[in-house]
Amino acid sequence: MSELLDEINRYNDIKKIAPENYSKLAKEIRRFLVKSTSVTGGHLASNLGAVELTMALHLVCDFPNDQIIWDVGHQCYTHKILTGRKEGFATLRQFGGMSGFPNREESECDVFGTGHSSTSIGMALGLAKARDLQNEQKKIFAVIGDGALSGGMAYEALNNAARLKSNLMIVLNDNEMSISKNVGGMSKYLAKIRTDTGYTGLKEDVEKALQKIPMGDALTHRIRNVKDVLKRMLIPGMLFEDMGITYIGPIDGHDIGQMVRAFQNALKLKKAVMIHVVTKKGKGYLPAVENPSAFHGVSPFYVRNGLPKARKGVSYTQIFGESLVELAKKNQKIVAISAAMPDGTGLTNFANTYPDRFSDVGIAEEHAVTYAAGLAAGGIHPVVAVYSTFLQRAYDQILHDVCLNKLPVTFAIDRAGLVGNDGATHQGVFDIAYLSEMPNMTVMAPKNGEELKKMLAFAVSQESPVAVRYPRGDAYCGLEEFDAPIEMGKSEWIRKGKDIVILALGSMVETGYAVAENFEKEGVRVSLVNARFAKPLDEDLLQELKKEHSLIVPMEEGIISGGYASSIMNYYAASPDICVCPVALPDQFIEHGAVSALKDKYQLSAKAVYQKIKEAYEKRNKGRQL
Repeated sequence: MSELLDEINRYNDIKKIAPENYSKLAKEIRRFLVKSTSVTGGHLASNLGAVELTMALHLVCDFPNDQIIWDVGHQCYTHKILTGRKEGFATLRQFGGMSGFPNREESECDVFGTGHSSTSIGMALGLAKARDLQNEQKKIFAVIGDGALSGGMAYEALNNAARLKSNLMIVLNDNEMSISKNVGGMSKYLAKIRTDTGYTGLKEDVEKALQKIPMGDALTHRIRNVKDVLKRMLIPGMLFEDMGITYIGPIDGHDIGQMVRAFQNALKLKKAVMIHVVTKKGKGYLPAVENPSAFHGVSPFYVRNGLPKARKGVSYTQIFGESLVELAKKNQKIVAISAAMPDGTGLTNFANTYPDRFSDVGIAEEHAVTYAAGLAAGGIHPVVAVYSTFLQRAYDQILHDVCLNKLPVTFAIDRAGLVGNDGATHQGVFDIAYLSEMPNMTVMAPKNGEELKKMLAFAVSQESPVAVRYPRGDAYCGLEEFDAPIEMGKSEWIRKGKDIVILALGSMVETGYAVAENFEKEGVRVSLVNARFAKPLDEDLLQELKKEHSLIVPMEEGIISGGYASSIMNYYAASPDICVCPVALPDQFIEHGAVSALKDKYQLSAKAVYQKIKEAYEKRNKGRQL
């Protein structure tokens, strides 16, 4: 029996499917998504919930002329299927394969490459203005989740969109979730709208009654003049209408016919329209419905029960979360802040243990940092736990609100370095560079799980801003016998040799040790230093190294421009006898793929680093002989 999916080979092919087969196609798409992500991993729950919504959008759009902007972008899998990329799911998020997010280089139907929240309305508004300036005919949709509406950028764009004199469609995909359970006033507001049927029920009853009497059409026209009064009486607030955005909904986000009609009617309006659709995250796959947070982003799993295929060790995230709870027992002034990711950042246990000392501010990293600054100014020590890729959204707040005021805020930076399959929008490779340029900021990175505990304790004892960055995944357990006390700006010797010294930061200590071992086999004794601090530099040590080392190798899992390696190069710039061989990522966006594959490509693996240092060492010796 052939499947309907076999008929979807390029954009607009969905329009060949008969309406009575839409539900069957939706089931096939869900089955395909579950099967595919069980092999490759990916964002599952959000995509399962958006199947019918995406189908309805494609039924009213003509690609590639019309444009859909997906907020965050992780819910675009059905869009990729319907634009002819089904075969690409075999390599989803794999090195050299298809991206898990919209990608402008991948398809002309992906208008905006993204991976961060609350940007869709602003981008759509810009596209709408560009369309109008060029007298083009395009339908433009921004699809934004209810969680993303907690981000300030969404409100800034809504405020501007109210002035638009042409059509712009804003689809609110309300699944009651962001990544973890939604929090805050907007979540409560939408919940109230979802459960309030008074207005929509009365509106339908009145319209049906008027159709049965003479002059009903005229009366219907007149009653439209008082619809705003009815809305405000029966749906308190009407936030979007008050902002100047026409609101339609809520409607069933799994009823394709209802959504298509709503979209078609809204497209007739010469203004911005908010269409509120209610969906179920994880729909169609019971494990994802029961635990949508766990199935937001998944590693390969068994379809029959949803359990992961690979057993995990103790992660840096877990160590951070457990350590913070222990520190909070001893220090009543420690509080924790999350930006909608308590599970992902390891703060769930803290939230359960100290609910009054935990704040989830929603997807609003900028607010999280300024809120932390206020807490610190008030005598509390906040710990902001956030992924590296999302912390960069709060650059100004870190610089202006925290560092300028020299406030004691600890930044626990998870997923620092290469994160792998989520790709360019999620690689945590910029934090060392941008944090190190900020006055009053201290930047640290542990070599293993035990050192993370000690660095966290050190950080919360400081009276100034401190960032502790650590990678995704299982914590390294080696080199625990090296346990020098942590002192501000001081490094730790791992092994001593001559000529060559490796200055390894954080995750690169493990790599540096493997490289030093390889040189040892060749009779070359290489020094290895656990740098610990990207800022401040251990200048006493750097001066000492000049006595017996002529080749300095700074290593970091971050971009070279402005990073730790760059700082070391600048320090030795006035020392002609010292050669610096930096090991870092290039100044570019890093694509998706397994971390091991990316390290091989960008010469951060032990094998690649060993070869790079060897070549530099031999070249330097040859130059000396000449």
